[in-house]
Amino acid sequence: MRQWISGWPVIRQITGDDPSGRGDAVRSAATERTAPRTARADKVTRSVCPYCAVGCGQKVFVEDGRVTQIEGDPDSPISRGRLCPKGSASKQLVTSPSRVTTVRYRRPHGTEWEDLDLGTAMEMIADRVIAARQRTWQQADDDGLTLRRTLGIASLGGATLDNEENYLMKKLYTALGAVQIENQARI
Repeated sequence: MRQWISGWPVIRQITGDDPSGRGDAVRSAATERTAPRTARADKVTRSVCPYCAVGCGQKVFVEDGRVTQIEGDPDSPISRGRLCPKGSASKQLVTSPSRVTTVRYRRPHGTEWEDLDLGTAMEMIADRVIAARQRTWQQADDDGLTLRRTLGIASLGGATLDNEENYLMKKLYTALGAVQIENQARI
C-alpha cells in the first residue's frame, strides 16, 4: 500500500526534489511510452490554411501517403504557429470520408450527378470559356471607341490564393478580355 501511494505524482512532488511538479515527479512509465502524433511522419510539408485571407502557415504531417496531422507552422511570420478553430480542423477537410475526390457534373435540367474524368471536364470548361468570349465580345462601342473586351466572363478569386497565383489569374482573365476581375488580395 505504501509503495502504491508513494507512486502518486503529488506524493513524489511533495517529498522529492521537484516541488513545482514540472519534472521527474510527474513523469511515469506511461508518460515515457508516449510520443507525439507527429513523430512517425514520413515527411512534413509546409502549406497555407485554406479558409480565409489571413494565410496562416501550416505543417502537414504525412505517414504512408496519408495526412496524419495538420498543425500551425511556428516559422510562419503571419501566424507564428497559431491556428484558429477552423484552421485547426483542416485535417478533417482533407481526410473526411465524405470528401468528394472526383469531378462531379449535373447536366442542364438534370436531376442526378455523374462523375467525369478530369480531361473531359477541362475540355468542357475550355469550350464554354471560348464560346462565352466569342458570343459576348465587344470590339467597339456604338460611337466607334475601341473596347476589345467581354462582359460575359468574370473572375472572383479565392482569398487563399497567394500573390503569384492572383497575378497569373489576373493575366489570364485580362488576356481573355474580361474586365470584372476580383481576387480579394486587399492586404
